Amino acid sequence: MATVVELISYPVKGCAGIPASEAELTPAGLRHDRSFMVVGTDGVFRSQRRDPRLAVIRPEVGAGGTQLTLSAPGVEPLRCDIDPGAGPARAAVEMFGTPYRAVDQGADAADWLSEVLGAPSRLVRVPPEHNRVTDGLTPGTSGFADSSAVHLVSRATLDDLNARISAAGRRAVPMSRFRPNLVVDGWPEPGTEDRARRLTAGDCALGFTKLAIRCAVALVDQDTGTKAGPEPLRTLATYRREPGGGVSFGAKFAVLRTGKVAVGDAFRVTDWGTD
Repeated sequence: MATVVELISYPVKGCAGIPASEAELTPAGLRHDRSFMVVGTDGVFRSQRRDPRLAVIRPEVGAGGTQLTLSAPGVEPLRCDIDPGAGPARAAVEMFGTPYRAVDQGADAADWLSEVLGAPSRLVRVPPEHNRVTDGLTPGTSGFADSSAVHLVSRATLDDLNARISAAGRRAVPMSRFRPNLVVDGWPEPGTEDRARRLTAGDCALGFTKLAIRCAVALVDQDTGTKAGPEPLRTLATYRREPGGGVSFGAKFAVLRTGKVAVGDAFRVTDWGTD
């Protein structure tokens, strides 16, 4: 039987993941996942593609959801109250050329992030009226994730990749390079998540949207915030090249039914695809 073995949320897009033993799954993914984002002075989001040091910033949202703590090596942690954005003021931000509105989280967060990243930065939050529609086979919504609400990878898929990397005499990579939300164990075949069209875990149900196309973020060591390529992209390019030109690893899903999900929950596929 396949089971959930890891749950990870990323409250601030591009920053460190926060593991949990159980979590609430909302229409936009795990509670607080990518609900915050770091932007430059032009409003364009910062990513590990260009700012790998984001990886060493550890965010934690307080139990009541009203306070955010940001930590990073070499600096004092920042604790700030979360502005939920009840008023009309909005910041204009941009992801992949698409404009969005966001709630700026103030000068203290901006100053702290600018110091850590070495570049003028601001922290913004998804506003209450956020109504983003994500694409793919199963439409859904998400916060400031690249696309779909949930990114799922199986251990079998990682084991297969690492066997290929090791056979070439190079060092295996950890699961953290791929920044998944859910990690599944118990599927014997690698790439099983590619064919799962509907599945359940805990109280929740997910619908397949698309394969996860990998970018340069997979080259970043998530512990040090430094680029450590060329793996895993070099090896993925030998057997996971997609028709559009990118390489895939893992799959993305929309939330069909919200609820609680926990490590140890059974993962059941209720509908399979043929490709």
